[in-house]
Amino acid sequence: MSQGLYIATSERHSGKSIVVLGLMRAFLGKTPKVGYFRPIIDDFEEGKVDNHIQTVKSHFDLKTDVNEMYGFTRSQVLEKYNEGKEGDIFDSLIQQYQKLQERFDFVVVEGTDFSENNSIIEFDINVLIGKNLGIPVVIVANGTDKKVKEIAGNLKLAFDTFKGKDVEVLGVVANKVTEGETADVAEKIKEIIPADVQQIIIPNIKSLVDPTIKEVIEKLNGKVLFGEAFLNNQAGSFGVGAMQLHNYLRHFRDNSLVITPGDRADIILGAIQASKSANYPKISGIILTGGIIPEESILKLIEGLELSLPIVSVATGTFDVTNEVGNIKSAIYADNKQKITTSIAVFEKHVDVDSLTEKLVTFESKVLTPRMFQYNLLKRAQTQKKRIVLPEGYDDRVIRATSRILASGVVDVILLGDEAKIKTKATKMGVPLDIERVEIIDPVKSIRFDDYANTLFELRQHKNVDLHMARDLMEDVSYFGTMMIYKGHADGMVSGAVNTTQHTIRPALQFIKTKPTASVVSSVFFMCLDDRVSVFGDCAINPNPNAQQLAEIAIASADTATNFGVEPKIAMLSYSSGSSGKGVEVDKVREATKIVKEKRPDLKIEGPIQYDAAVDINVGKSKLPNSEVAGQASVLIFPDLNTGNNTYKAVQRETGALAIGPMLQGLNKPVNDLSRGCTVDDIYNTVIITAIQAQDF
Repeated sequence: MSQGLYIATSERHSGKSIVVLGLMRAFLGKTPKVGYFRPIIDDFEEGKVDNHIQTVKSHFDLKTDVNEMYGFTRSQVLEKYNEGKEGDIFDSLIQQYQKLQERFDFVVVEGTDFSENNSIIEFDINVLIGKNLGIPVVIVANGTDKKVKEIAGNLKLAFDTFKGKDVEVLGVVANKVTEGETADVAEKIKEIIPADVQQIIIPNIKSLVDPTIKEVIEKLNGKVLFGEAFLNNQAGSFGVGAMQLHNYLRHFRDNSLVITPGDRADIILGAIQASKSANYPKISGIILTGGIIPEESILKLIEGLELSLPIVSVATGTFDVTNEVGNIKSAIYADNKQKITTSIAVFEKHVDVDSLTEKLVTFESKVLTPRMFQYNLLKRAQTQKKRIVLPEGYDDRVIRATSRILASGVVDVILLGDEAKIKTKATKMGVPLDIERVEIIDPVKSIRFDDYANTLFELRQHKNVDLHMARDLMEDVSYFGTMMIYKGHADGMVSGAVNTTQHTIRPALQFIKTKPTASVVSSVFFMCLDDRVSVFGDCAINPNPNAQQLAEIAIASADTATNFGVEPKIAMLSYSSGSSGKGVEVDKVREATKIVKEKRPDLKIEGPIQYDAAVDINVGKSKLPNSEVAGQASVLIFPDLNTGNNTYKAVQRETGALAIGPMLQGLNKPVNDLSRGCTVDDIYNTVIITAIQAQDF
């Protein structure tokens, strides 16, 4: 069983970061602890971190110290070689890697980036690193501006070299291949690479190639004058503004970067206004050349405008700036979440991850980490794409979460609100919201409004709701979104970032209604701790359930746990364990436990039991030594809302656990409520679990 995988290339700018990010995500979904290691990195200034390390460490929240994540800088390696001490390099790398192996179940190792002057030496070093670490290799080739035979030939040469040194090659990747040539490249590689080696073709993705304004600034040593919040804007093209404005406007392209001398106020102001106009493409930024800062009156004018693009001053002249920008090779970095998300989505689209990972590791661990749980959720959601409506379309967090969901490609999102307003707000926030991929519906203007209002009238007229009242209610986004689900125009709804819980679920209770087998709607949180995922219920809906209701909540929560890959072991929580406690509250828990055992004898359940006895194996053994649940409970049922809500928040805050939910149980179709203090991550995760719920309806 291999405990590591080496990602290698034979040339610069191969785009191996997309493979590293994709594999990190895949392995974190299959094994509890995954490490990351770079044997050799570029030289860096004191206090700065290698960009590859920073990106992986930040995005996957790795707790490893930076100094443990790399072996040598490029200069240190060359110094060792010049001193004839190259053996010391491999001895040290083996030692560092083995230390990581002892701490992690799997380690992703990323090879060097290659310098212009020592590419042959570096390729040999990468081969020797793979050999000395004793781990298999995936080879990545750069397909940019290369013919089919050249791409395949490069991979074949690298493959033969690694195999010649007895390094097992698990897969080869032809990356950045021209879209129309992917089939030809695949066919050619199939002819020259053995069939048992996984062969992967990833097309050139423009959004990953286009540099961001931040990269342009770093390359040109620029100074940001305005719009610092929009430095992640991507320059899809660039052009020099040297002609009259009325002529230059004809040359605008979507996401183009405007390059113009700093004294061309007409171009500057015209470009800003054109970018705001519905009649011209949106530009990504403006570079002012020659070190010229616009006059005070112009700066004052710009300062009063609402910008969605950065304006940057550089000392270099226009001609040199244009050449420099054209030569920028875009990279993926920690701050650019959009590129990271896109990279992972592209990798998962074009790579059979399961086939690749099955060749590496046989997983026996029963540990379920938060990363594994989230990864499994995404994979589950991908199996059957669902449409989830988000009624609070104007909320900043909802817009950001929507952008992230669209980038992951696992759910179709429907936003409620005015399309122009939502689009304008997203632009001002600097959020890439793909309007073509998200459906935006203004309830009042919807062609379905009359039908929805009539349906609500028919469903609620027995409650004295007339047609006029139904039309008023249907203007409310919660009612409109819920009716979309009722009518089958959406598969689920997530709301509550702005609205109250009552406002969110009232329409669902009125006409979505509960399942025939459910007498109560309840909720669970998935509490993602360091080494396990626990199901907490009910922490959001029922203030003081009786014994019958508590039993129903326990059964529903156990079924939810099973549905989401958590083996249910139910702890019915109380202030005492076993038969020692007396009183109304503990008797209620005892009665609820009895009901569950009678209704579902297949479930493992213990109650009443205290929280520490439920989750701590030593306490559990001491208090209830014969219990199948004590010390290993995965489903924790709280006796009332006061206890449950406070406990989940205390666990979340004190341990840093990720709380996903609440997820509602018992409704005929999925409607889930958010906390008004929710984060973008909370919305994202709740949308994913709602989509998974919808797969069962």
